[in-house]
Amino acid sequence: MENRSRTWHGVMVATALPLREDLSVDADGYAEHCRWLVAGGCDGIVANGSLGEYQTLTPQERTTVVETAVAAVGGPNVMAGVGAYGASESRRWAEQAGEAGCGSVLLLPPNAYRADERAVIAHYREVAKAGLPIVAYNNPFDTKVDLTPALLARLHEEGLIVAVKEFSGDVRRAYELAELAPELDLLIGSDDVLLELAVAGAVGWIAGYPNALPASSVALYRAALARDLDTALPLYKTLHPLLRWDSKTEFVQAIKLSMDLAGRHGGPCRQPRQPLTAEQDAVVRAATEKALAEGLR
Repeated sequence: MENRSRTWHGVMVATALPLREDLSVDADGYAEHCRWLVAGGCDGIVANGSLGEYQTLTPQERTTVVETAVAAVGGPNVMAGVGAYGASESRRWAEQAGEAGCGSVLLLPPNAYRADERAVIAHYREVAKAGLPIVAYNNPFDTKVDLTPALLARLHEEGLIVAVKEFSGDVRRAYELAELAPELDLLIGSDDVLLELAVAGAVGWIAGYPNALPASSVALYRAALARDLDTALPLYKTLHPLLRWDSKTEFVQAIKLSMDLAGRHGGPCRQPRQPLTAEQDAVVRAATEKALAEGLR
């Protein structure tokens, strides 16, 4: 783990949530997974992100996931996802994260409808009342709300956010964001633009594929951050057939399959997610087995 002056820096793994065959939450398995990730070089974990299937969890399950993560790896190393339909509910989840001891929270914009700028700002103001550092999550594909560099700069100027998980895939935004809000921390939000955003000045990675391959993922991140392209580029090319699944609709199923193949418990997903098709399964399986055969872990 690197020495981090801010708890949201470094490789923060958006953790997959192990479910039993009856689709109940395996809290003990989750605690073990969190400890294994940090022992493998990751800096911390993001609990109740979309990779953790938070939308399908009951309130008690969401609470248990956060408390389990904090007990496993320590509160400052946990970023809690607080996405919800309304600002009041997101604020309650942020307050719960604070009570549990989390170091920061990850907050989507309002996504029950296509919110305008006024609604976005009001949403972040409300959740900021919980008092924890907020990492904004820009995912315009799923939320239909785009946190543009100009809007992010405004949120940061008002003291509402400390960083952004940038999932738009548009690496050009990194440079505009650095001009408009130089103190706002840029976090890599999708695995398949890791190298580009690391070179552009990112200080962290909210990561998916380290759930299956933590050591090689961390090595890639460290090399990319150090601008060591001789190390990073070959590794990036080798891993990219897997990393690009992080940006696909079936990312949870794909990463859980890779975990299973790597000897971790990925297991099933809750509905509405369906199992991968035979074609998708074959593609993920072949890419994972190739990476494992080349010694990546």
